[in-house]
Amino acid sequence: MGKWIGLGCLGVIVLLVLVTAVFGISTYNSLVKLDQGVQAQWAQVENVYQRRADLVPNLVETVKGAAAFEKDTFTAVTEARAKVGQINAAGIANNPEAFAKFQQAQDGLSSALSRLLVTVEKYPDLKATQNFRDLQAQLEGTENRIAVERMRFNEAAQRFNTQRMSFPTVIIAGFFGSRFNEKPYFKAQAGSETAPKVNFGK
Repeated sequence: MGKWIGLGCLGVIVLLVLVTAVFGISTYNSLVKLDQGVQAQWAQVENVYQRRADLVPNLVETVKGAAAFEKDTFTAVTEARAKVGQINAAGIANNPEAFAKFQQAQDGLSSALSRLLVTVEKYPDLKATQNFRDLQAQLEGTENRIAVERMRFNEAAQRFNTQRMSFPTVIIAGFFGSRFNEKPYFKAQAGSETAPKVNFGK
């Protein structure tokens, strides 16, 4: 009798181990799938930001030809672009501190480009040139794509974070260290809720 009870207990233990293992594997695979979704969306974010960075030199050169004395504005744009280029984007989606630095650098470039475009308002002849209009259209299209890809990244990050922070998934994720870190979100640029005021000294 005791032998059968012992075998029954052993069977229950084996069954529990198997159920736990299956659940653990399923949870791990689910986290991997969601993590890959975040990484794929991060690649799209990088692509559109790189496209913008590639447009900057041509835009600056085009504007320089008509507004050579706006040196501070050109310097600000060039320096902001350089800061963006210094950031290593590898693994940023898993590193909140690196992510914050990346966003800060990109927001700095956004602000510098906004100031450049405000400066252009003083030069109607420049605004009328086909080259500038083409560059401006490309930049505006890229900024729109950036907004879309950032929103999609945030959605992918939210799906991952919701799964990761659910119980008991949060316990399993904890076993893998930084492999399944909570994903950061893009936040609105400081001051973006207030429209900029432009005064050309009329």
